[in-house]
Amino acid sequence: MIEQEIEKIHRFLIVGLGLIGGSYAKGLAQAGYTVYAIDKDPAAIGYGVSENFIRQGATIEQEVSVIEIIQKSDTIILGLYPKDTVAWIQKYQSYFKPGIVVTDVSGVKQFVVEEIQTGLRSDVEFLASHPMAGKEVSGVVNSDPAIFLEANFIITPSPKNTERAIAHVKAIAELLKFRHIATLSPQEHDEMIGFLSQLTHVIAVSLMNSSTNPHLVEYTGDSFRDLTRIANINEVLWSELFLENKDILIAQIDNFMTQVSNVRKTLVEEDIQTLKQLMIQSTERRKLFNKK
Repeated sequence: MIEQEIEKIHRFLIVGLGLIGGSYAKGLAQAGYTVYAIDKDPAAIGYGVSENFIRQGATIEQEVSVIEIIQKSDTIILGLYPKDTVAWIQKYQSYFKPGIVVTDVSGVKQFVVEEIQTGLRSDVEFLASHPMAGKEVSGVVNSDPAIFLEANFIITPSPKNTERAIAHVKAIAELLKFRHIATLSPQEHDEMIGFLSQLTHVIAVSLMNSSTNPHLVEYTGDSFRDLTRIANINEVLWSELFLENKDILIAQIDNFMTQVSNVRKTLVEEDIQTLKQLMIQSTERRKLFNKK
């Protein structure tokens, strides 16, 4: 891996100033970098400028300003939904600086990488990445680079990416102080995320939809709250993520249903030894996730 430092004169552009985009912007500004932003919401841009972590911003309707900001940016980070990420690059890549590295934060990679790299300028590089961080709240006003401190960061290069770009995106993750930085292919990423993230959201949504009892909140304990925390979900974003990764997610759902059926079988047969063994196995595997 080529080690790389990013000079302080480097100018970052964040497109999509939401929770993650705003956290990137604040973290990079705190590290001493110039940060620009583009967003559909004037209030988001106004907040970033007033809080002094955005040097210059524009809304998507301000086409002249948008192009001006793009042309003087050295790195572009797209905090958009997957399909919007593809569309934005297709629309504006003619204004990118030659040699620029563009990355993203989206939760699926195969679709995004294939669509973008197929039609990308030969002197521009798109390298997908995924910050594994978030909150139950949204919007730039809730952004905070501290969410990255205990989070993982995944870089997903394709054969079209260079070592220079990989080192550059890794340097960004290091600037933002992610706990662990990993590299996976887009396919490996989507398989991993189908289990670790998308399946867990399916389970949480399904559990919340399993009972119509309006009084459950009066009796619940921490286990139910913890298990269903992520059921507070952005239906527009997560519907897109599920569908763009549907084959992998369906396979993960099928595997999970098999495991639930195994537990059910032990109950039907009153097979306490197998039931205990499943719990012992679960406990041992969960220990690997305990933070040290």
